[in-house]
Amino acid sequence: MKRKDKRPKRDASASQPSRPRPAKADRNEKRDKRDAPRPPLARADQNGPSNPKRKARRTGRNRAPSEPRPAEHRTHAPPPPQFGPSFTPASVLDERSAVDAAGLGDTDIASEEAFELGIGARVVPLTTQYRETFESAPPPTPPEHKIGDVEAQIRALEARLDGLIRQRHFSDAPTEGEADGADPVSERRGSLARTDSAPPVPVEPALPPVEDFISRKWGRSAMRSRSEEFDDFGLDPSFEQRVKPVVEFLYRSYFRTTVEGIDHVPAEGRCIVVANHSGALPLDGLMLRAALRIEHKQKRDLRWLAEDFVYYLPFAGVFMNRIGAVRACPENAERLLEKESIVGVFPEGVHGIKKLFQERYRLQRFGRGGYIRLCLRMRAPIVPCAIIGAEESSPLLYRLEGLTELVGLPYFPITPTFPFLGPAGLLPAPTKWRIRFGEPINLDNYGPEAADDHVLVGRLSERVRSSIQAMLDSGLRERRSVWFG
Repeated sequence: MKRKDKRPKRDASASQPSRPRPAKADRNEKRDKRDAPRPPLARADQNGPSNPKRKARRTGRNRAPSEPRPAEHRTHAPPPPQFGPSFTPASVLDERSAVDAAGLGDTDIASEEAFELGIGARVVPLTTQYRETFESAPPPTPPEHKIGDVEAQIRALEARLDGLIRQRHFSDAPTEGEADGADPVSERRGSLARTDSAPPVPVEPALPPVEDFISRKWGRSAMRSRSEEFDDFGLDPSFEQRVKPVVEFLYRSYFRTTVEGIDHVPAEGRCIVVANHSGALPLDGLMLRAALRIEHKQKRDLRWLAEDFVYYLPFAGVFMNRIGAVRACPENAERLLEKESIVGVFPEGVHGIKKLFQERYRLQRFGRGGYIRLCLRMRAPIVPCAIIGAEESSPLLYRLEGLTELVGLPYFPITPTFPFLGPAGLLPAPTKWRIRFGEPINLDNYGPEAADDHVLVGRLSERVRSSIQAMLDSGLRERRSVWFG
């Protein structure tokens, strides 16, 4: 079933204007021209383009004319390859005849081939022959360097640099007499250097920033300027003398320290004093050093090993080094023992000062026995020591471990006075201290190779720990009061 076309029929005559038809004579004349035979210039190959310029652009081959060209019209394009003296292919003849028939010269062909060779109109205009281009351009000449000009520029740059240096490092500008007499370099540079260099401007010395003052007063620069007074670990005798009245006040009057068994510490030679660690504010190392300096017959010096976190606090690490503390590591302890010194160690470490008040005087684990290996290698005796009274001077009620990264401490202490009273809450309570030294433990029966025996090291460490715990228990039983002993 056919569908009816419902589209309205358009009237062609109404939509398009009528154009007059040409006369019959004109139509016959056009037909005669179209049917007329083509001239003999038509190409033999009817499949390709009939325009010789277009074919020259497509092929990109250099075409040699049928007649030899004069020397002044030769181009830079190489001639086509010849296979013999009389060899001329038919395609070459057809192309030559097409070029001659189109009226193209050698210059036109070269211009058409210039696009195929990558030479655009911006480099060589199409109407310019290659010969004229190369003859018109002068040959490039190497640049002449004048030695005098280069030397003058160098002198001028050096003079400017000297002016900047003087302006930076000197606050007062030099006079002409000083510049002529005391600066032989400016004399040698001459007048050109004087004209190019600007006179230095006097600059007022700026006040040193706070960081520089702290570095010169407390940092490494202060130690470097007085290196002959410091020892290898940072002990400052002059600073210790200034702090000595405060330490003696704490030892004699504030804590009223009592020392027992001080004769067990050898009068000479190396020795390791092993003690318990306690108190939220650990002052036991400082009091142990003061006890040997005051109570011992030979007034021996003790260097105690402080925890690593102390040296990350502002001013605390430098202060501890200057009064005799040493950063805790086996290398530092070996160097001290090689100098026949007394080394104080606290094997409990941070766990000793983290103990809460209800865990007071209960020794924690003594690490992995590093101090025992040190004694075995260095052939040093061990003197156990018990300190009573430090737990009550700074009792730790609670510790916050969530703020360790914020404050840079292994824990945040909560004591009866801190942080409620601010910095004044860090002041320790005036409790009665008692320091008791036990009998020395000699390890001469073991050789240095015994330091690799883990079982022996653990057994000796437990022996020292039990000895200190026994002295603590006996001291607590004998004590009548926390405040009066």
